Amino acid sequence: MNAERGTAASERLERSFFDRDPVLVARELIGCTLLADGVGGRIVETEAYAEYEPACHAHAGVTERTRVLFGPPGHAYVYLSYGIHQLFNIVTEREGTGAAVLIRALEPTHRTETMRSRRVGRRDGELCAGPGRLTEALSIGPLVNGVDLGTGPISLHRGAAPADSELLAGPRIGISKAIELDWRFCEAGSRWLSAPEG
Repeated sequence: MNAERGTAASERLERSFFDRDPVLVARELIGCTLLADGVGGRIVETEAYAEYEPACHAHAGVTERTRVLFGPPGHAYVYLSYGIHQLFNIVTEREGTGAAVLIRALEPTHRTETMRSRRVGRRDGELCAGPGRLTEALSIGPLVNGVDLGTGPISLHRGAAPADSELLAGPRIGISKAIELDWRFCEAGSRWLSAPEG
């Protein structure tokens, strides 16, 4: 594992970064840093979701659960998956359009000892390799749902983006609809992914 890095981070992403197509945002988040109260790491895997395709929660329209997805971009959308794991998403597109990017995996870089204390008995490679694992490691829960990522304790920062040749696209994981869309993005060769590349 890389040596522990300090808690300082680069430029915080502005709302305009998220006010775009979720596929573009998902691609460009690879290499950025996600921090929750200073704990986090470099994003190595994402998935895009848009209201016009049936795998997206927003496809059902505005409900109490999906209201955040139709709100301003750059806010958190956190939901409970299968009654077990909290999953962290970032709302994209203009207000009134339902879209988001799921953060699937991180390379731990900031305060990894804190992550280890939250995921006792797990290997370092399992700390943030999966959307449920990373929310546990970063202590992201339902209270974060709807939080503005531009001003709150959870922040995203610019980072070194991989070259196009190092960025892979493939089908999203764990869904049964719109499986033909290659909207999962990951960094080629990363040891921190939630599942094999491709």
